[in-house]
Amino acid sequence: MDRTITVKGYGHASVRPDLIVVSMTLETENKDYGKTMELAAGKIELLNNSLEKIGFEKKSVKTTNFNVRTDYENVRDNKGNYKSVFKGYVCRHNLKVEFGFDTGLLAKVLSAVSECMAAPELSIAFTVKDPSFISEELLKSAAKNAKEKAEILTLASGVKLGELTSIDYNFGEINVYSDTDYKIGSRMMKAEACLNSVDVEPDDISVSDSATFVWEIL
Repeated sequence: MDRTITVKGYGHASVRPDLIVVSMTLETENKDYGKTMELAAGKIELLNNSLEKIGFEKKSVKTTNFNVRTDYENVRDNKGNYKSVFKGYVCRHNLKVEFGFDTGLLAKVLSAVSECMAAPELSIAFTVKDPSFISEELLKSAAKNAKEKAEILTLASGVKLGELTSIDYNFGEINVYSDTDYKIGSRMMKAEACLNSVDVEPDDISVSDSATFVWEIL
């Protein structure tokens, strides 16, 4: 029977964010479906125009989610009974614009959006341009951790570590966003626009993962 040692290695990696993602949410409601779509398209055009004025390319705003639903409300009639009354169509549009880490440019974006009649709700996230780099560092760390533990165990057991025979790794999605949460309500946009810069130093992006390694024992 082959003798083996199985060790789970834990990897950790940390990197400073180098990309800012400004997410925007727009909602439009109207009793006419066509008018709802027309108004929604108009708001997106307003956003694009506002960002073009501060140097962004045309149509820099990208859609991340688009949803249209019907809206009803419960209304009591003259007999005291409730009935569902159609209010209109609601179009919810989630969008984003991203750019390299630059707090000065972030301030300009906030100012431009605050002056835009579309009046979206905003949230700001900090991430990295190349997620594959942090994934590679994470796996290297896990492999190193596993081998170090395997060498300690075999040495303490009076045997030698042989060849690596298998690696079991679950390729799950890694969260490559900083834990720093930066949100701005629509009512605060005008006040935010008065700032010349946004002094934000987000937390480093810290991730961890594991993989299982199997070696021969000599």
